Amino acid sequence: MNKSDLASIDRVAEVLAEQRYIADRALATTVFLALSLEKPIFLEGEAGVGKTELAKVLARILGTELIRLQCYEGLDTQTALYEWDYPRQMLEVRLQEARGVERQNIGADIFSEEFLLARPLLRAIRAEGPKAPVLLIDEVDRSDEEFEAFLLEILSDFQVTVPEIGTLTAAQIPVVVLTSNRTRELHDALKRRCLYHWIDYPDVEKEAEIVRVRVPGIDGSFAAQLAHFMRRIRGEDLYKRPGVAETIDWAQALLVLGATGLDAETIDATLGCILKYKGDIDRLRAAGLGSLADDARQAQEFAAASMTR
Repeated sequence: MNKSDLASIDRVAEVLAEQRYIADRALATTVFLALSLEKPIFLEGEAGVGKTELAKVLARILGTELIRLQCYEGLDTQTALYEWDYPRQMLEVRLQEARGVERQNIGADIFSEEFLLARPLLRAIRAEGPKAPVLLIDEVDRSDEEFEAFLLEILSDFQVTVPEIGTLTAAQIPVVVLTSNRTRELHDALKRRCLYHWIDYPDVEKEAEIVRVRVPGIDGSFAAQLAHFMRRIRGEDLYKRPGVAETIDWAQALLVLGATGLDAETIDATLGCILKYKGDIDRLRAAGLGSLADDARQAQEFAAASMTR
């Protein structure tokens, strides 16, 4: 599918749903405008709410390559952009010496494209396929401010200068998705280059729909019960609140176990699917797993009864 085929917001929402990604209209609008205006998308939100997944889904929809740059503290421009293949360069020098190349000419051509190792950013700029790639710059908030400034320069012109080769310019603008878990604030200059969207935890109805779509075979009322339970525990004083990704993992695990409803024993045995810190697990157990399960079941039954009135 080409970007031109996504000619409306409704069409964007439709094709995202076909890829089992449930987007609200605001997010579908952001994607539509980003594709139309060739502007990067900047997604913020808690971990596990679907930021990274959106980039993967867009690559599948557009039938193009997904190039991912995972950011981390200490990430430098060389690692993100390009490096020289030093082992091959040294081997070439030795081969030239063995072939009797004149001393002043040895190594004269080792800083050429043949020995250039393109890292994610340069790969996205130099992509020569029939379609522009999707460039995912994941968890950009984990990088340093120096790298953030460099990234701003790249996103401004989509070109880079390699001193030994020259300036390389993108033949076609990549579809760029930046994600942030907001561990630190990013500079306004970078945000101004992008279309911004905050992805929040979904409401109960949307989360139940996501579970039904992503976990085929699960009963609708059970999916709703899980969504109510997740909403309930996100209100607890947890170190790390579980995201939608954990809800999906939990639903899949419960389906494998043959569970059709929540009870204290089942929840206790599978808490590791949704909570990743011992303190959070202990805190939830202290809150009473049985009462939490009852609350979720009663909320689901009340919502179902309200819909039939």
